[in-house]
Amino acid sequence: MSKLAPTSIKYVVKAEIDAQGVIEKPDVIGAIFGQTEGLLGPDLDLRELQRTGRIGRIEVNINSEKGKSHGEVIIPSSLDSAETALIAATLETIERVGPCIAKIILKSVEDTRELKRKFVIEKAKAILKELLEKGIPDTSRMAEEIKQEIKAYEITTWQGLPCGPGIMESEEIIVVEGRADVINLIKFGIKNVIAIEGSSIPPQIVNLSREKTLTAFFDGDRGGSLNLKSLLETSEVDFVAIAPEGKEVEELSKKEVFKALRDKVSASQFKVEGKSDRPQNNNNFERRDRPQERPEHMQERSIDDGRERDFRSQQSSLVRKVMITDEQKKNFKKTLDELIGTRAACIFDSSFNLLGKVPTKELQNTLKTLDNPYAVIFDGKVDYRLDMIARKKGVKFLIGMEKEMIKSTPVGILSKEDIV
Repeated sequence: MSKLAPTSIKYVVKAEIDAQGVIEKPDVIGAIFGQTEGLLGPDLDLRELQRTGRIGRIEVNINSEKGKSHGEVIIPSSLDSAETALIAATLETIERVGPCIAKIILKSVEDTRELKRKFVIEKAKAILKELLEKGIPDTSRMAEEIKQEIKAYEITTWQGLPCGPGIMESEEIIVVEGRADVINLIKFGIKNVIAIEGSSIPPQIVNLSREKTLTAFFDGDRGGSLNLKSLLETSEVDFVAIAPEGKEVEELSKKEVFKALRDKVSASQFKVEGKSDRPQNNNNFERRDRPQERPEHMQERSIDDGRERDFRSQQSSLVRKVMITDEQKKNFKKTLDELIGTRAACIFDSSFNLLGKVPTKELQNTLKTLDNPYAVIFDGKVDYRLDMIARKKGVKFLIGMEKEMIKSTPVGILSKEDIV
């Protein structure tokens, strides 16, 4: 006789039995097999079903008291629902058990899979409750942490120096002091960064400074000040950015990094202001507002034999006076008048032959491709960045509608007011 595996049980038939006399378990099982035999045909014969394992072992629990018997019949089934229902119905056709009159009443047909589903649901509720009590982590924060970890692995090397992956593709590079500084900037999406890795300036950095726009971004402590001094003396630095006082670049937050880079100043301005304006006991450079950003009525006072000096006049004295001939002035003014409102730029050679006319937004890229440009006249404002490119290309004159107060530059910078 085959035994039904517990895992294959689909339904459990349960019935109650009452007998007018004392009966035992073998009597009940014999009555079930005997009185249902042939009732549903050979396909649903209980003996055959049990032999093939489609009906499990029939369990009978009987108690006898005062000459009567009462008990429970349990039949496990792996048949489908219709066949199981037929088997369950045949139990109520049994009228005698052994020598006693008996009656079997069907109580239930349980779907074991439904019981499992109820268990799964209750277990899932308990698991969900536990998760909610612990708190579900913020997915956006998790994603950001993953991105930062990935960015930290993007650090590479160039000629032995730690750097970001965009160092060669970018026309601008940021030079920092150490590997940890590089990792911190890459974490914030800044990939055109390279480290000097030591107190001496590597020749690789010196060579890069001749080819690319270089921004020095050093720590706000004495060590950073000394390293910056060495870099300025050996390399062609274009801009200078300093970490907040007492802080290192590697420990800055994203907000602090981008603020420091926004507040960068030209190297020429740093050399003029950084040496004279820095307190004796502080090696950190504190960026002062540029003159054009300071309100007209504000003045900076210094004591010199009891006299007050106007701050703006002090700044203007640092700007190189541009010497031009009457012929140059005439040509500059004529061209600038023609460009008013066009947002265009004209580039001339030393004989004042037109090399090209381009939109102002393309001026910087165009300048980088030209050989020996002499003068640039355009409908816009001359700023530090354009001055830096003009210096590298050997431009002698930059003439715009307006100009920033740029000091210590070999380029002659003029505005419309200067050539009226």
